[in-house]
Amino acid sequence: MLRSLLLAAALVLSGLAPAVAADRLTVMLEWFVNPDHAPLVIAKEKGLFAAHGLDVELIPPSDPSAAPRLVAAGQADIGLHYQPSLYLDHAGGLPLMRFGTLVETPLNTLTVLKDGPIKTLADLKGKRIGFSVSGFEDALLSRFLKSAGLTLSDVTLVNVNFSLSPSLIAGSVDATIGGYRNFELTQMRLEGHEGRAFFPEENGVPPYDELIFVTRGALKDDPRLPRFLAAVEEAALFITNHPDEGWALFKKAYPDLDDALNRQAFTDTLPRFAKRPAALDAGRYQRFAAFMQEAGLIKDVPDLADIAVELKP
Repeated sequence: MLRSLLLAAALVLSGLAPAVAADRLTVMLEWFVNPDHAPLVIAKEKGLFAAHGLDVELIPPSDPSAAPRLVAAGQADIGLHYQPSLYLDHAGGLPLMRFGTLVETPLNTLTVLKDGPIKTLADLKGKRIGFSVSGFEDALLSRFLKSAGLTLSDVTLVNVNFSLSPSLIAGSVDATIGGYRNFELTQMRLEGHEGRAFFPEENGVPPYDELIFVTRGALKDDPRLPRFLAAVEEAALFITNHPDEGWALFKKAYPDLDDALNRQAFTDTLPRFAKRPAALDAGRYQRFAAFMQEAGLIKDVPDLADIAVELKP
């Protein structure tokens, strides 16, 4: 018995003892991997998840619309989601809880051609506006127009599916709603067509988090989650302080994304990553919930404790 204990102690001291298995976490992304996910990628590449005892798998969804349902059903531990969609899913009965933030500012824009006829929002009267997804984007557009004394009846809405920038460049529409400021504007510039963006938070829409981490309610007290956020925070701070090294790690992990568009998107998204991903601004969430209710997207403002939690280390 004593001999066995001495042998075990020797193995520990020599570093030959079996490693303790890391706790596994599956993260369902909201879309294919892109620079919006940089802190997650860097946390894996730098071994930050591993340092917190986690084995994290990033899973792009085959159907982005199904990702929240898969998380709610327990087929993934964590999901990347949109704050506006969280209220809609809660109203629809999905037991999802926000426990952290990845991108803490809106990315959505109303975009026009820089050299086109639209110089102010008031110039949209009588014009065609392309959109991809009805619902929240309609509410955004309505608030944009209201800030200029217009209503939805003053414009013509055109469903361009996901062909936002091409439709604007081709002149099929005069503006688009739903393009991201860290992607579409660069994409247009690289194709030789400069765009101009109007931002929702500057035109009557309460600020909101673009990308948040959600889990099902039954996991909100899981001890793996604070460790996950700690690693994400370390990664966000690292790429803020060392953007070139961060980009090198990102493109090493996903060499197919090493192009001008994604390089610029990586740079443009850096200031938008949450540096305190666990922090929850209760007032901000309540103000945005009131906006969703006013827009007719949800019937009632939910209790904050029913949709969001601030984890303690």
